[in-house]
Amino acid sequence: MNEEFEQDHLDEEFDWSSIPKSKSRIKRELDELKKLGEDLIDLPKKDLLKLELDEDLTEAVINAQSMSKGALKRQKGYIGGIIARLDHEEIQQKLDQLKQPLQAQTNHFHQLEKWRDRLLVEDDTVMAELREQFEDFDNQHVRQLVRNAKQEAAKQQPPKSARLLFKYLQQLQQNQ
Repeated sequence: MNEEFEQDHLDEEFDWSSIPKSKSRIKRELDELKKLGEDLIDLPKKDLLKLELDEDLTEAVINAQSMSKGALKRQKGYIGGIIARLDHEEIQQKLDQLKQPLQAQTNHFHQLEKWRDRLLVEDDTVMAELREQFEDFDNQHVRQLVRNAKQEAAKQQPPKSARLLFKYLQQLQQNQ
């Protein structure tokens, strides 16, 4: 028991930062920085400018957006190097904040798709949920759109009514 106490005590006093990083750890960290750079490259220019990044980094990312293959690979390495000199955690945080509204918008879109698909399969239970969810839900209009969408699907016609149903649900959600 005394030995365990001494070992724990030694661990607390030992400076773990004095141990050099392994090659694997360094490579993982560099790969993370390159991945962050790739995420920046994938952004539209207007979103990139919203991040208010270092001038060199912004310029390198904008240049990379017009490159391909080998040149792009070298530029990604260069961008990773720039990010390594900067506060990469702050850059990641800014990027995450920029993506949050987009994620919420995507989630709303998927919810609308689920409602539409469920309406086309099982009318009554979803209708009740949607009546509770939206005050100005028009039961008759939705039933007509569902009926038309099912007929169009049976006749292998373009899904005009299913699209109209989606747009109607979208309007309900926006008006809420």
